[in-house]
Amino acid sequence: MDGQHELMVFTRVVDEGNFSAAARSLSLTPSTISKLISRLEDRLGVALFVRAANQVSLTSEGKKFHEAAVKAIEAFEATKTAVFLGKLRSDTIRIRSTPAFGVTMLAPLLPAFCRQHPSIRVEAVLSMAPGNLLEGGVDVAIHVGSLPSSSLIARRFGETRWIICAAPAYVERHGIPRTPADLDKHECLNFFPGIPGETWSTRSADGSIHNLDVTGRIVSNNGAMLLELAKRGAGIARLTDFHIAEHLRSGALVELFPKYQSRDRDPIYAVYRSRRHLSPRISVFLDFLDESFAKARSH
Repeated sequence: MDGQHELMVFTRVVDEGNFSAAARSLSLTPSTISKLISRLEDRLGVALFVRAANQVSLTSEGKKFHEAAVKAIEAFEATKTAVFLGKLRSDTIRIRSTPAFGVTMLAPLLPAFCRQHPSIRVEAVLSMAPGNLLEGGVDVAIHVGSLPSSSLIARRFGETRWIICAAPAYVERHGIPRTPADLDKHECLNFFPGIPGETWSTRSADGSIHNLDVTGRIVSNNGAMLLELAKRGAGIARLTDFHIAEHLRSGALVELFPKYQSRDRDPIYAVYRSRRHLSPRISVFLDFLDESFAKARSH
């Protein structure tokens, strides 16, 4: 095991406070972590940790070594980044997203990414198709909501809320539903079964969440289609806040029964294959997403 990896394991143990937690975060066994730290201590000729039942703490020598280890890792990462950026010549990154997120969120950001990295070519694949998110040569997939268990890696960079809404024209013709139970008497626009977002959730007066079975004559696999239908007064829709924020501000859509709307927020993930040997083009795009959405949250 190389020295840089040993330093990473050592600093992870310090961060986590015990061998078991460090092992879980690194996908190693606690015994592997323990043996690695013991070998490191033998080579250095000092004890780095004081071991207790369920936790470890640094010795005075361990504290000095930790300061040096952090500086060494930071220097290595800075050098690696410089080398990575030098390799970004004419690479292509293939990004998959839902049409709604791609058009409303990615499209406004991509020009800035391309200005920052003029040698990277971007391919945007917009799809609602179920199945393997990274099939077809996709490097990074944007996924809204809980993830199925898999071997893929996911980095959370944002969140969203689902809002039940309708156009003023629909409310004028059919009346306004005052509670979620009133939706039984209304035309609801929904996704196909199996597509994330198909299940409508609301909350009761005590704050508990309830799932609804809604019905309607029009279903689609595309949020943009449902949005356009809702704006034209064809029915009531449930769509993400990032998708309809502009239309709520303009009055083209109105949020229905606000006190019964679920306040739960779904995570937004960037999904990719592996943390090991991460391609420079993927690394800089993931960092760009983190920075862009962090700025948006701060405003």
